[in-house]
Amino acid sequence: MRTLTSTFIQNHPSLVAFWDFQEAAGERRVSKGPNGYKLQEMSGRIERVEDGQFGTYSALLREGDWFRVSREEATSLNIYGHHAEVTVAAWVKRNATTRSHCEFIAGIWNETKEKRQYGLFLNLAIWDSGDQVCGHVSSIGGPTPGYMYCMDASIGQSSVPFDQWQFIAFTYDGEYVRSYLNGKLDARDRYNPYSYKGGLFDGGADGADFTVGAVDRSGEIGNFYAGQIGGLAVFKKELTEQEIAELALNK
Repeated sequence: MRTLTSTFIQNHPSLVAFWDFQEAAGERRVSKGPNGYKLQEMSGRIERVEDGQFGTYSALLREGDWFRVSREEATSLNIYGHHAEVTVAAWVKRNATTRSHCEFIAGIWNETKEKRQYGLFLNLAIWDSGDQVCGHVSSIGGPTPGYMYCMDASIGQSSVPFDQWQFIAFTYDGEYVRSYLNGKLDARDRYNPYSYKGGLFDGGADGADFTVGAVDRSGEIGNFYAGQIGGLAVFKKELTEQEIAELALNK
């Protein structure tokens, strides 16, 4: 059990929310840290299994399962502005989906309403990629100019394996997006680090919810992640490479 890691996360001055997924199905998963955000099950009961990272259990998301914190409730998760920074970190055990598609882990990202802000993905499948850790950011909310979709993301080099616990994360410091796999910058020419100035989009009062496991795109919920989540943390600053390494190594 990652006792030291949990302590490091909860004591970090930039922590917004940390979920360890110890709650039973039907209970709202409540974040540790300064805010106590409750993840709402949006597709029926999401079971827990006895295979955790920060305790006995983790949440098992079958393809189609997802959580939400509503826009109205997610005040501190609503990270935006020209100088905004963010880190999203997750401990996941990925399962295969019925077909290959983008897999959303967590963030504030609504493609249907063009209310994109930030999001941690797997298998984004842009720029000749697939199965890597991806940190998606947007300063405009809509598609990247000249494209149908948002194309601005840090994308690592290494494939994230199935059926093994992995620590994945991305950071944004207002100038560069960086994707990490198991505590190391998964460097890739041109795409990780990825240069992106301009900050994060301000979606306003009618902006996107904070979601886990899926996003709103093409007029419906999709980009489902399938597998276990043993921990999820959001920080309002870019964590350093050393801090990311500590999250991966501490037990």
